[in-house]
Amino acid sequence: MKVLLLANQPEHTVRLQMFAGTLRDLGYRVVVPSFRTKNWIGISGQARKAVRRERPDVLHIFNVPDIIYHNIADLRGEGFKTLIYDYRSPWGLELQQTFGPLGRRFGERFERELAEKADLITTPNRPLGDKALSFAPGKETHIIPNYPSRSFSSRKGENAVPGDRAPVIFIGRVCNQEGIPKLLQIARALPEQEFWIVGSGPFAWWLLRNLPQNVENLGWQPHEKVADLLQKGRLCLIPREENVISPYSTDRSVWKLNEYLNMGKLVVASGVTQEEDRKNLIVVRSEDLLEAVQRSLHDRPEKLAEEDFRYWDRNTETIKKVYQSI
Repeated sequence: MKVLLLANQPEHTVRLQMFAGTLRDLGYRVVVPSFRTKNWIGISGQARKAVRRERPDVLHIFNVPDIIYHNIADLRGEGFKTLIYDYRSPWGLELQQTFGPLGRRFGERFERELAEKADLITTPNRPLGDKALSFAPGKETHIIPNYPSRSFSSRKGENAVPGDRAPVIFIGRVCNQEGIPKLLQIARALPEQEFWIVGSGPFAWWLLRNLPQNVENLGWQPHEKVADLLQKGRLCLIPREENVISPYSTDRSVWKLNEYLNMGKLVVASGVTQEEDRKNLIVVRSEDLLEAVQRSLHDRPEKLAEEDFRYWDRNTETIKKVYQSI
């Protein structure tokens, strides 16, 4: 069976890459077209050409921005047989944050189109699954969480108990949405505690200007080095503010949260939702984040049992079931 995986920027879409690896291990022929542009119109046209050229048995679409897949379901029969819609983020709600209610209506128009025309839906967590079902009630839906690979946390035995002066670590995109202003606010309130920021973004130079002396900006780091940096951390921080996206950002969908936890780290998070009980995860409101960090600085993480880890290969049987059903 031939499978075509489509995403706006496939080389940067971790979820697509994880699906691709699993499907290849299961024996499927996997095609992932890349695009020579970031222009949505250009990507839309190239995506349709790829479908016609490859003529896959299954077209698996990873959403956002959903508009680039407008009317792609019309190629059914001519270009593909089965359409899977991976609803990994609520695009309409993302647009609402910038453009208000009109942005939401615009984005959800295309989300609804894909949900209704898909043969089935995959999604990282239950809240996103329920939202997808609001567009297409009764549609077959499968939860496939964003869990990291085993290889990422293979070094978890090293430096497992860092010293009292070990840093608080943030890893991710340096932007307002990820809570960088909140992080800097907490750092200024705790001048004796060192903080590390690992990541970058187009406006990082502005957001990280005039850093407090206790904050070190390490910039973007290759993924294989991130695990080494995490080992040195005292606790890990997700400092997001609450917004309309928060109910859909859960412990099953936030990649770095699961990477932190799989490394055996204590995690203090705001602006996310907790779906299941997880050792070493503390979720609070953003206004309570400073207090939670202060309270946790001298705590040690609980020792993890095998069942406490969350790895991508736990999804293999579900992915196998999804593809066997078609």
